[in-house]
Amino acid sequence: MQRHGEGFGTDFALNGFMAFSILTNSESLTALRNMNAAGRRVAELGNQVSTGLKVAGAKDDASNFAIAQGLRSDIRATNAVIQGLNNAKGIAKVALAGATAMSDLMTDIRQKITEGANEGNTAQQQQILQNDYDEMIQQMRQILENSEFNGVNILIEVAIPFNLAVGTVRDVDVLSNLEGGTLRLDGQRLDLTYALLTNEDISSPANALAALTVFEQEEERVATALGSLGANLRALDLQVAQLQATLDATEEGLGNIVDADMARASAELTAAQVRQQLSVQTLGVANNAPQVALGLFQ
Repeated sequence: MQRHGEGFGTDFALNGFMAFSILTNSESLTALRNMNAAGRRVAELGNQVSTGLKVAGAKDDASNFAIAQGLRSDIRATNAVIQGLNNAKGIAKVALAGATAMSDLMTDIRQKITEGANEGNTAQQQQILQNDYDEMIQQMRQILENSEFNGVNILIEVAIPFNLAVGTVRDVDVLSNLEGGTLRLDGQRLDLTYALLTNEDISSPANALAALTVFEQEEERVATALGSLGANLRALDLQVAQLQATLDATEEGLGNIVDADMARASAELTAAQVRQQLSVQTLGVANNAPQVALGLFQ
């Protein structure tokens, strides 16, 4: 037969140990875990809001971070290729401007040579035409010397400019993609045109006719140079446009991987901060629970 209060005392002791232990407070531990989790989430979202990135490092998302780093490397390399192509475009544009100026000047030179071939010229008129011719040829030299961009001039030979000797054409090979492909900007040797026309004179109608033959040959050289330079520049423009489109798409893809949705992150941050505050309050309540045990001793 059970004595009065025996069962009640056992149940009370077991239940009381679980509820009022001053050594183990499971409610406090649970509240602490919740508070730490809320704090981590607040820190994570706060970092997203402050940096604009949802993947700022390998610990956020190792696989996507690795992909993002590869894309960042491609973006920097592509920018370097575009910079090199734009430098080559500068060389081509200046060279094309120089060749165009030479072509324009040669129309005036041809007029002088043709006038010099007139048998009806007086000696004085012939000398005036010769002086005009010499002045135009020197102007051609100035055009050639000024056709330089960033220290490179592809209208004259490398070694000995303004010389009839066979020199080295100043071709420019420029990296055109990340696979190592190149585009060539063709050197033109228009200094030969200057050198050959310098050796001619129109001091007499006979000399002017001989100069006209040389001139027509060099006029073709200049026309060929214009066509080649124009084609080179067009190829450079197309390659830059294609790389820029690729770069834009790569940057967009990178953003999709690492950029934070700022509106969403901001809203989640506010909610996480509320949860953090509630978890702190819950921890406080759980930590105060053992104080109830003091009432048993009153």
